[in-house]
Amino acid sequence: MPISPKVYTWLCGFFAALGSVTFGYDLGIIAAVLPSEDFLTTMGNPDATAQGLIVGCLLLGAFASNIYVGSLADYAGRRVAILIGCLVFLLGGAVQTGAQNIKYLYGGRFCAGMGIGMLAMLAPLYQAEIAHPSIRGRLTTLQQFMLGIGALIASFIGYGCYHGLSGQAQWRVPLGIQLLPALPLAFFVLLLPESPRYLAMKGRDQEALFVLGRLHAHGDITDPFVVSEHREILEQVKVEAEETRNAWTQLFTIKSNVRRLILGIAIQFSIQMTGVSTIQYYSPRIYASIGIDTSTTLGLQSGNSPFIWGNALSGLTFVIGTIIIALFPAGSNNQNAARAFVAMTWLVVQSVFSACCGPLSWAIPVEMFNSATRAKATAITSSAAWISNFMIAQVSPPAFDNVGWRFYLVFAICGFSNALFFWAFLPETKGIPLEELDNYFDARAGGELRQGKVQARPHITYVKDDEKDNIVMVA
Repeated sequence: MPISPKVYTWLCGFFAALGSVTFGYDLGIIAAVLPSEDFLTTMGNPDATAQGLIVGCLLLGAFASNIYVGSLADYAGRRVAILIGCLVFLLGGAVQTGAQNIKYLYGGRFCAGMGIGMLAMLAPLYQAEIAHPSIRGRLTTLQQFMLGIGALIASFIGYGCYHGLSGQAQWRVPLGIQLLPALPLAFFVLLLPESPRYLAMKGRDQEALFVLGRLHAHGDITDPFVVSEHREILEQVKVEAEETRNAWTQLFTIKSNVRRLILGIAIQFSIQMTGVSTIQYYSPRIYASIGIDTSTTLGLQSGNSPFIWGNALSGLTFVIGTIIIALFPAGSNNQNAARAFVAMTWLVVQSVFSACCGPLSWAIPVEMFNSATRAKATAITSSAAWISNFMIAQVSPPAFDNVGWRFYLVFAICGFSNALFFWAFLPETKGIPLEELDNYFDARAGGELRQGKVQARPHITYVKDDEKDNIVMVA
């Protein structure tokens, strides 16, 4: 009995998301590698700045990949671009695993970061372009889910290797394991169907129709949905070809686009100011400041309205955590304080970040922009994500050495300031079709309403209600 088209599409998207497992694993495993005595000896006993750069090189590589990955995906296709991302990551991971000194490690981390940056952008792009509209949202959020799976696997692998292995194997084995998720993706990605949107962009209209039939109707190219979707894709590709000729000009000269771009960049920087990356990268060092050793730390790890509330809760947890670590530093031998501090950091990572801030930080910037500016705008917001992540990775070790627990006050304050900022300036876009968001944001900005060339519900427009300072829909 053949599987349903939605299940088939879901499986294709799920397989493409394997790249996000490498992302989550590589971000998480470094916390177990840095404390290894043999690792520190092999790398020349790096100081706080050098340790920050070991973490940060991965993020700089991901930042660099944004320069070319969009053009590569449009030139070579989504599948080939994913394959290249896998190969780049495998090269970087192999260099990390065999590193003989810190320079090799820097290069391997940077190269792996380039591969991760490519896969992090290409997987949701491919998923969105093959998905049925009814499952598109659930399919594209697989990236965050698989990232979490990768981080979870890293926590168990890191704990096991730290306790069960010694010498060079203690850190080379966990670094080598990062290669495993990318191998099946590299071998089999070309067996997946190509994006029908990419095929239409290249003028391969008949191939796009066959792919749509394969994805959504058991190969039936006369299915009404397939025919309608094919027609809509062809029309939208023509519209985008006209509109994207001056996309950069639109992005920086239209008031509502500038506002959206600033909001997208602010969202990505705000994520790092929740403190989640600091906890993820340097948890053994953070927990040591309250008297919890590395072994215990690694064991513990293995165990819009939501966006606004998520930031507020993050600030609250850091307020409590900062008070605990200030009153009961390492040496106080207060086990209850240590347990309370662990609970606060878990609340940030699991309940707040994973449930609220993490997934929405990637979803909101994508849906804010129209088709003409979306690719270029999301490249900028994604670059902001990587560079802000690098900033936190680089400044955290010196901050631990110089200001101690006071460093956590930054995250406590920023959690609340983030929530206030987004409550005041980030409009709710839930339930509004992508094609109508231009009208919505123009109305919010008080600008002239523009009629899009492609509209899902052309009978609905948005107007500004000056008395209530909000937007209302009128027929």
